Amino acid sequence: MADESLVKLTLVFNDPDLDAEEKDEEVQKLLNQMQKLDEVEESYRVLDPNPPEGNKALGGFLVGMLTAVVKPENIKTLFGFFSERLKGKPIEIAIKAPDGRELNIKANSQAEFEFAFEKAQEFLKS
Repeated sequence: MADESLVKLTLVFNDPDLDAEEKDEEVQKLLNQMQKLDEVEESYRVLDPNPPEGNKALGGFLVGMLTAVVKPENIKTLFGFFSERLKGKPIEIAIKAPDGRELNIKANSQAEFEFAFEKAQEFLKS
């Protein structure tokens, strides 16, 4: 039973300097750290809805993607967590508000990440 007051964030590592395995390693490290945060209700890797036949290398997950589910009041903490660990790495974040609205933002630098955080806060307040 899903809590309809929660915000769902899907993070995509899209660093062109990383290959699929390196992106996968980054996701796994971040996921392991996120699962220790009290502010995160749930975190998991994104399953590939159409895995290639015989795909066992990455376990049927979409490469470089993870999802975190948090209460709206914990968005600031989660973005702070991302900011400390991702230090200007190119990423995309899809945010799904409790009312079903969605926002997709990209950041390629620390300044863009901070701007994206401001947009996410505005989006969730509206």
